[in-house]
Amino acid sequence: MAKMMGPRFKESRRLGLNVCGHPKAMNRAGRGTARSDKKLTEYGKQLLEKQRLRAYYGVMEKQFVRLVEEAQKSEEETGPALVKLLEVRLDNLTYRMGFASSIRQARQMVTHGHMFVNGKKVNIPSYRVQVGDVVSLSDRGRKVDLFKENFETNYVNAYPYITKEENNRATLSSVPAREDIPVEIEDQLIVEFYSGK
Repeated sequence: MAKMMGPRFKESRRLGLNVCGHPKAMNRAGRGTARSDKKLTEYGKQLLEKQRLRAYYGVMEKQFVRLVEEAQKSEEETGPALVKLLEVRLDNLTYRMGFASSIRQARQMVTHGHMFVNGKKVNIPSYRVQVGDVVSLSDRGRKVDLFKENFETNYVNAYPYITKEENNRATLSSVPAREDIPVEIEDQLIVEFYSGK
């Protein structure tokens, strides 16, 4: 299975956006570095935003294009629809719910079978969680102190579309609103990038 690897701090600095979720990732460069260091063409700006969004969620190009096509068929605006589709991936929600300290760690937890959805093991990172679905640690995952500590101590990031419960469980309680998703991306530039092809 193809996946995005490589030094995440370096990638964050190159893209000018903290794509790995680590507080120290942007120590040597701030948000917007990629734009301010170079005079980008309109195409360059569109490409940069596309690369940022892909890197943030750790999605390969082929899969990303499929999601763009699905978002284009949506009844709502393509940009917000695309971000919402990415947001409800199981690996991302494992991170948002506090089971993991990074999206990369969350993806690994899912592929190693540590996550359940509605009491059933799901080991596909791109699995789309539906509203009302309960995400929890597997019995094996509950024995890993790191995972339990992540969940119990992660109260910093509270999202209105997630309800955390006891016993290492959390529910996707509503469809995420675009304004509640903490991804600093200009959605419209990505839409323009693909509509221009």
